Amino acid sequence: MTRLIRFNKPYDVLPQFTDRGSQDSPRATLSRYIDCPGVYAAGRLDRDSEGLMLLTDNGRLQSWITDPKHKMDKTYWVQVEGLPGADALKLLAEGVDLKDGKTRPAKVQVIPEPPGLWARTPPVRVRKTVPDSWIALTIREGRNRQVRRMTAAVGHPTLRLIRYSIGAWTLDGLAQGAWEDLEPPGVPGPPKPSQKPPRRPKAASPRPAKGDRPRRR
Repeated sequence: MTRLIRFNKPYDVLPQFTDRGSQDSPRATLSRYIDCPGVYAAGRLDRDSEGLMLLTDNGRLQSWITDPKHKMDKTYWVQVEGLPGADALKLLAEGVDLKDGKTRPAKVQVIPEPPGLWARTPPVRVRKTVPDSWIALTIREGRNRQVRRMTAAVGHPTLRLIRYSIGAWTLDGLAQGAWEDLEPPGVPGPPKPSQKPPRRPKAASPRPAKGDRPRRR
């Protein structure tokens, strides 16, 4: 039976079950929080980012969640340096020119600090002379460190990054470091091949010999 898990990843946790860098590395991995053999992440979330991760033991479901052609929305809560004005928000929404090309159109809005937000360890370093604010940014891409590069490009570096949702799945009601099973969706795709043996063609009836054919009267 297919298993699908949602997990609220804390800051400074690698998005994998083992640290390939060193066997004796002190860096935290998913195995510190999740003890479910056979599941693996459906998409990544950087070590210095927090929030929603999905994990499954079904390769077809994993591909369906991560495949860009399905255009699954991903919404991030982003604490940025400064107070983004109309011009910066318009750039984020219409597309930002990055080194690997212009980003696709996105949805963006200024929001208050999300209610009930857990404290980060270590805390975010803010400058006393520079204000900070929160935005909600929804994208349909998955470039490397894309959100951080987008906000930096419009003059508002990211201080804290939390993924709130992937498609219809959200963080709602899930504490930091906690996980729970979800009802896996049906994944559209080609029908399974029939398990019935192929039909054998009917043998053709033998034609009568020329001399045996009935004469017309």
